[in-house]
Amino acid sequence: MKVVIGIDNSSCSKEAMRLVRTIRWPVNARFIVLSAVPTATAAYAVPGEPGAFGASVEAIEEMTKAHEEFTARAEDELRTAGLETEARVEPGDPGPVIVETADKEKADLVVVGSHGRSGFSKLLMGSVASHVVTHAPCSVLVVKPRK
Repeated sequence: MKVVIGIDNSSCSKEAMRLVRTIRWPVNARFIVLSAVPTATAAYAVPGEPGAFGASVEAIEEMTKAHEEFTARAEDELRTAGLETEARVEPGDPGPVIVETADKEKADLVVVGSHGRSGFSKLLMGSVASHVVTHAPCSVLVVKPRK
């Protein structure tokens, strides 16, 4: 069994990781802890102004480093729980990156946290969980925050 866990260092992702650690998985289960670094900040760079573009590149590098750190922590948590896992950080929009990885890896399950947004807030912020549920090539477990 192969499971992709999409995380973003939010409390919702931490709740999803907590749940994954408590489930009794098949012996051969393998987990991919995945985080996507949005690269849209480059779109705000002003053409012809290297300082603006350079700042965007630096911001992306900083975000990538942060994502690498929290995915490594998540990987360690799963290994401590006795699960076979690997951490990955990919550039791009989180929803499509999770779906593409699940497809490429022939995943049996995707696990994502949900912020529980609705209405105008969901429209403004988008919904990674909604995108994954709609487009994933396998089953999706959406973990909601505890109240």
